[in-house]
Amino acid sequence: MIIRSTNVEAIQIIMFPDGRLDTRNAALYLGLKEKTLAMMRGSGTGPKFIKRGRVFYFKEDLDAWINAEGRLISTAQSFHK
Repeated sequence: MIIRSTNVEAIQIIMFPDGRLDTRNAALYLGLKEKTLAMMRGSGTGPKFIKRGRVFYFKEDLDAWINAEGRLISTAQSFHK
């Protein structure tokens, strides 16, 4: 018998009025760790970002990155296809 956990935890993502998210909230939105997002930023493989003292991401850029080429955000999602 296979038992699957259905526990879903709600997370709060804070977005600025202009649609920007800081690295922490962008990572939460994408289901990634902050460090992973930083490494992707350094290697040029992550979503588009801006740096104004701190690094910010626009939600529309995160959505575009997610949708590009059917990108998976986590390995868990590969089981649902």
